[in-house]
Amino acid sequence: MYKKGISIYPEHSTPEKDMAYLSMAAGFGYQRVFTCLLSVQASKLEIEKEFKVILEHANDLGMEVIFDVNPGVLQKLGISYNDLSFFKELGASGIRLDGGFNGLTEAQISYNRFGLKVEINMSNGTKMIDNIMSFSPDREHLIGCHNFYPQRYTGLSEKHYIECSKKFKKCGLRTAAFVTSNTATMGPWKIMEGLPTLEEHRGLPIDVQAKHLYALGYIDDVLIGNAYASEEELKELAAVSPSYLKYKIKLNEKCSDLEKKIIMEEPHIYRGDVSEYLIRSSQSRVKYRDYPFPLGCTETIKRGDLLIGNDNFGQYKGELQIALKDMENEGQKNIVGHVVEDELFLLDYLAPWSKFGFELA
Repeated sequence: MYKKGISIYPEHSTPEKDMAYLSMAAGFGYQRVFTCLLSVQASKLEIEKEFKVILEHANDLGMEVIFDVNPGVLQKLGISYNDLSFFKELGASGIRLDGGFNGLTEAQISYNRFGLKVEINMSNGTKMIDNIMSFSPDREHLIGCHNFYPQRYTGLSEKHYIECSKKFKKCGLRTAAFVTSNTATMGPWKIMEGLPTLEEHRGLPIDVQAKHLYALGYIDDVLIGNAYASEEELKELAAVSPSYLKYKIKLNEKCSDLEKKIIMEEPHIYRGDVSEYLIRSSQSRVKYRDYPFPLGCTETIKRGDLLIGNDNFGQYKGELQIALKDMENEGQKNIVGHVVEDELFLLDYLAPWSKFGFELA
């Protein structure tokens, strides 16, 4: 089951604001909460007082809360990895180890008597997860999560992200990564220029970031790194399907009702005989072969154009296509719409035989 999550930073906010944010997110189906102790300067007693009421509220909403810690934080708070009762009493579901131990220790922690999850940092690119797995951890309580990056130009490259993610998926572990809100201003640190995992996501609409993560295929859970995302962003991210890529489009004003019906209502499958120029969805030409498709807009085709064969296209009339490259139009294909600029790059991530769809921008 795929999950979506948010982040809260109680040391920079108030319980009332955090709890209102949790309630709003839960209303859209969010199930995970990330929070960070790396930046917290408070004492153990102060943390308990500040966090407990918020976590009780999260638990009442059915949300799981993971605390970001490292060996230094545990030492500072006088918490032994052999006794994680502090986090259990707070109402946490687990701890994320931003910095690791030695492999054996992580494996031992996964068997903690409180059933807390142990989340491993996925972004370092080392063989740490292989080391941990060699000590036979409790796989039911071991998960992974990438870092986020508050400083511009420091986020992960797609290549490194994939290399790191593959190591965790190979082990059969649940994985997570961060997207960033474009309206939120709060993170754990003073420097905060967005909080994505992938650098290329900084500044993109939040739903586009999530579509990309899902299209890459290595992530189970998507978390918003900064707070507070707007209600509209929460709604947009909640609507993104992990397994069904929907491209946001604008329709051509000459698009007929039948063409609109094909685009928006018919199921689409990317044919397996792949072309460098087109994504083809052929079932509509079978279903609507006896229907007329009058000549529409037949201008020069640009990357991202939605095309439907018109009456000049013989047995191919009614077929829906998406242009992957600019090309000439010989008058056989109506340009019926266009994928929005922010999502053009997602055309390269659709796999043959994948189902896909469209939504109006």
